[in-house]
Amino acid sequence: MWMYLGLLAALFLGLHNLCKKHAVQGNEVFPVLLGTITSGFLVLLPFYIGSHYFSEYTKEIGLYIAQISWKTHGFIFLKSMIMSASWILAYQALKHLPITIVTPIRSAGPFFTFIGAIFIYQEKPNPLQWIGFFLIIFSVLLYSRIGKKEGIIFKKNKWIFAIIGATFLGASSGLYDKFLIQNLALNPQTLQFWFCWYTIIILFVILSITWFPNIEKRKEFKWRWTILAVGVLFVTADYFYFRALQDPDALIMLLSAIKRSQIIIAVVVGGLVFKEKNKRKKLIPLSGIMIGVFLILYS
Repeated sequence: MWMYLGLLAALFLGLHNLCKKHAVQGNEVFPVLLGTITSGFLVLLPFYIGSHYFSEYTKEIGLYIAQISWKTHGFIFLKSMIMSASWILAYQALKHLPITIVTPIRSAGPFFTFIGAIFIYQEKPNPLQWIGFFLIIFSVLLYSRIGKKEGIIFKKNKWIFAIIGATFLGASSGLYDKFLIQNLALNPQTLQFWFCWYTIIILFVILSITWFPNIEKRKEFKWRWTILAVGVLFVTADYFYFRALQDPDALIMLLSAIKRSQIIIAVVVGGLVFKEKNKRKKLIPLSGIMIGVFLILYS
């Protein structure tokens, strides 16, 4: 069951990435990020209020947001810090790079998760899983060659390093999620609600220093409907992902790889919507990544 929940998470993540590309294109990154997280928080807010006044009903429908200790709040705040740094790097990279380059590099995230799963959680991969992961990494390297034809020199482009950093931090957060869900026994909506709340605080502090005082930057910001859509799709994808992690049999390294199937939507549909270059050539490494995911999923 957890694999199907992972596929649902991948579907909504793919749609989330498309909307995110539209939201940040030619726009100010930080206020877009704050807007998306706030919209996700507002989706969860009625369930938080309902958990106080209609606790039996919210428990019955499986959307009860539980009371947690200050120590648990600290663990969630740490996750918010990790993901805030990851998103800031990722949004800046997405603003300056084609989605068909950014998304495949992000697909290397399962490799970092894979290593962490072995050393931290003692998950044991079999030979097919090893092949699948290295096939994903090799396919990402192929994208670097295609990227050069679009004027993107991987060794000299700072946004490439930004997206690699974002990928590493995102993978670290994925490993941390397993600890939060399984070791602390947090339900998905409780983790999501407080995660969004602390992320809003972190981003608001950053914006208070870098954006709110700057009149010119404020004028450059463009409100788009996709800012709301990104937040809603993100909360939906994470809900299914955390539900999958609640299963004691769920392997974080496989779940992380399953989520990468979102790249079908991002590369194929996104390439058509945003009219990016070399779409056919990008299908070759895309196929390699998908075969890698297939090997992991069915090994």
